[in-house]
Amino acid sequence: MDEKLGERGDGTALRYLDAGQWRDVSWRELRGSVRDLSSALVEAGVAEGDRVAILAANRPEWTMADLAVLRVRGVSVPIHATSSASQVAFILKDSGARFVFVDGGEPLAKVVAAIEAGVPIERVVVFGGGALPEGAVFAGLEETLTRGRSAGREHEITARLSRATPDDLLTLLYTSGTTGEPKGVMLPHSAFTVTCAYHDLRLPPIGADDVSLCFLPLSHIFERAWTFYILYRGAVTAYCEDPKKVSEVLPQVRPTLMCAVPRLYEKAYTKIQERVRSSSAAKRALFRWAIGTGHAVSLRRRAGETVPQLLALRHALADRLVLAKIRAAFGGRPRLFPCAGAPLAPEIEEFFHSVGVFVCQGYGLTETTATVTCHDPSRFHVGTVGSPLPGVEVRISEEGEVLVKGRTVMKGYWNRPEETAAVFRDGWLRTGDAGEICEDGTLKITDRIKDLIKTAGGRYVAPQHVETTIGADPLVEQVAVIGEGRSYVTALVVPAFEALEKWARAAGISFSGRDDLVRNERVLDLLKRTIEERTKDLAPWEKVRKFSLLTKEFSVEGGSMTPTQKVRRRAAAELYRDRIEEMYTKD
Repeated sequence: MDEKLGERGDGTALRYLDAGQWRDVSWRELRGSVRDLSSALVEAGVAEGDRVAILAANRPEWTMADLAVLRVRGVSVPIHATSSASQVAFILKDSGARFVFVDGGEPLAKVVAAIEAGVPIERVVVFGGGALPEGAVFAGLEETLTRGRSAGREHEITARLSRATPDDLLTLLYTSGTTGEPKGVMLPHSAFTVTCAYHDLRLPPIGADDVSLCFLPLSHIFERAWTFYILYRGAVTAYCEDPKKVSEVLPQVRPTLMCAVPRLYEKAYTKIQERVRSSSAAKRALFRWAIGTGHAVSLRRRAGETVPQLLALRHALADRLVLAKIRAAFGGRPRLFPCAGAPLAPEIEEFFHSVGVFVCQGYGLTETTATVTCHDPSRFHVGTVGSPLPGVEVRISEEGEVLVKGRTVMKGYWNRPEETAAVFRDGWLRTGDAGEICEDGTLKITDRIKDLIKTAGGRYVAPQHVETTIGADPLVEQVAVIGEGRSYVTALVVPAFEALEKWARAAGISFSGRDDLVRNERVLDLLKRTIEERTKDLAPWEKVRKFSLLTKEFSVEGGSMTPTQKVRRRAAAELYRDRIEEMYTKD
């Protein structure tokens, strides 16, 4: 990577928002910062194989620190910015990290708390300005870069790099998981090298003219592996520090590439449908015609067929009148938007393909260096997560579990030999996901094996499927399906309150807040009919018999969601235990 950084000169490598202005970092500047920082790490005593933690929001310094750690043959240990103080202390202690890069403010306070609790940290480099805690352990980034610049450690770093091998450990990535204690996934350099090569064989060419918006946590494998790929391809990485502001940033950055989780598209779809519903009859008709036209073109293109001239002319008109305006909310020039982490309702995926946003569905795990499968841009069909990348093998066990083999698979879990052995079967990684391989070789994920619900009647229910089906409705924000060992399935439902409030006002329902809305009989009847309509094609035992409306969203901060926006069902069930019992005890 060091050679590539040097070859690209003054072209833009990174882009970030500073006091309301977008600023660029050239490849030359990035290389210089990485060299200075790597020299400072050696000067501070970072040895080959030492673990170095990074606890920060997405920003150029995150990437600079990551590359510097790798350049001195260290092992980077990303920590989710939303992790609690106890989780931060656990990961620092478990990994044996003695050096930390951290944002000021709350993240720094968590590291300080870990030090005070006895975790042996030797150096903490703080991003951003502001006062530092007292003690020689703490240093600012600028001070550290200056120290590295004058340290003269380049000769030693060159010697280290000469000893590097593909099997060197690149990172320990701690799984957030939906249950249990996080485990450090060991991924070597070779896993990232080959995944870049595999993506080259599957995806359209990516280069200096592309801009990738980086808003998912860099502490997660999806965005991290993708950012390495963008660096490798020489495209621009634009950082969004606060994921909640992504809708504001999109029109400013105008990305051609962007990793996202389904929640982004679900929310956008809900807002679009709400605007259409409140528009005039003529505008609704124009919208339906334009989407239908886009859908017809999308079907032909992904089947490798030529678009007839008359349809192409209609599509050009539909695009000018409607479709381009929808794409404008995503920056106006989306080319490839990888999407993974949870199921995306087929109707929502179809909608965005019809609009001209290529949502490239994929599937992967931390343990597989992200991508196992993804859509082939030239041929794919909705409802699957695509076909295996070249070089990755996938098969389904007799129990219905997805098994994976390939050079992108982890070396194991850090200091957990028994748990490592438990997830491998004859060289195949047991993913814990239930799935099936379609006739065309694409993969369809059903649910997590451990998340499958077995009702009191012995029937199995895939909760993700039910949640995705209900959650596709514009009136629904979030869903958690319950039913393990119960006689029927229930759900905790968070309404899309913006849409629900508009409906209530139009229906003449008075309310002073969310509490009033979720108790209103007409609102309850509306959601009941919505859920019944959405689940009409499910098997009888999969249908939601009762539901409880919540006024507060599931969240990472509240412990009911993972950083990748998946509901922690057990945490949600514990949080709303009384509500759940009420659904099973009251007629």
